[in-house]
Amino acid sequence: MSAARADQWLSLAISDIAVFGSGDLISVARLSARSGSHPVPVYGGNGIAGYTSLAMVDQPTVILGRVGQKCGVVYRNDGPAWITDNALYARRFKRPLDVRFLAFALEAARLNDVKNKNDLPLITQSILNDVKIAWPDSLEEQRQIAGAVRDIDNLIASLELMINKKCEIKQGLMQQLLTGRTRLPGFTDPWRRVEVRELLEFRNGLNKESSFFGSGTPIVNFMDVMNGPVISAGDVTGRVTLTREEIKRFSARKGDLFFTRTSETVDEVGTAAALVEHVSDAVFSGFVLRGRPRVRDLDAQFLAYLFQVDAIRRQVESTASYTTRALTNGRALGRVVVDIPILKEQRAIFRVLTEVDAEIEALHARVTKSKAVKRGMTQELLTGRKRLPVEGETEA
Repeated sequence: MSAARADQWLSLAISDIAVFGSGDLISVARLSARSGSHPVPVYGGNGIAGYTSLAMVDQPTVILGRVGQKCGVVYRNDGPAWITDNALYARRFKRPLDVRFLAFALEAARLNDVKNKNDLPLITQSILNDVKIAWPDSLEEQRQIAGAVRDIDNLIASLELMINKKCEIKQGLMQQLLTGRTRLPGFTDPWRRVEVRELLEFRNGLNKESSFFGSGTPIVNFMDVMNGPVISAGDVTGRVTLTREEIKRFSARKGDLFFTRTSETVDEVGTAAALVEHVSDAVFSGFVLRGRPRVRDLDAQFLAYLFQVDAIRRQVESTASYTTRALTNGRALGRVVVDIPILKEQRAIFRVLTEVDAEIEALHARVTKSKAVKRGMTQELLTGRKRLPVEGETEA
């Protein structure tokens, strides 16, 4: 019959479980993309840095980022590998163990929290050796726990793969539907070519000292637009204290389009999002441009998606200026040429794309929930608070 395990877990320092050490230098010239001649992964402080032809280790091992922001991040390699001096790896195990379980136990130990506090984050061997983790000596129990955690990891990976595929489908739909190459059933009217300045009136956003931010009026900012292509009332999290005149001058309302005005990279400039739900007395910041529709036969949400199409992006990026940061303005965006269908077809295309977006959001929600389940499960299983049943044992 099945029963809870009676044997107790130990509290062990990592130095009681394995001997960790730094890897060895490897020249950049020896790294390449993965191929038949270069099948061996090379692990650095940030994970796999490339592939090489020779292996330093040929057995499953656990690897830790040693230096940088990802120091303490855990990687597991199941075959031949090279580890650089920016990483630590288990050179020798001091007791029988399941490598997968050790990797999960080290993840649960949150090693990044014990790094040194210097300008360059670092996990040293001495820091690592003193960290204690909960440890079952039963190999069978280790394997069962590792299998349970692996199963939920596999679920998360499969969901993320589905998200990637859905995003690829969406991109394909956008390139077809938003260019008129593929028409939805029932639509045959020709599309018209216009400059964006015929459709939108642009205005620069509000600049305000940081001391005014934190409370008051909701404000549409750079990240609200980057997280588009639509913005709902609940998405606008920033607030700023303003006068009534400032609220009126820099108002944001349903149907307005907001474009990123400046960014570190040119590909992030000129992305658009539509404010599709009313936000009472909302304004917009100096990091974005407001485009307010000039015409009635325009669905702003359709135009927001249109600014994600490759041909439109190339126009936007070609007109942006760049010094220390990429920059665009209403005059440059106004010269962008677009093809648009009649209003009814705009709305039909928008509905198709939002349906795909809803499917992607549902998958993201499942990933978030699965990760929360994994956190709760690992906190129980990897500390011994919850024990898995074992066949054949009898209850005391």
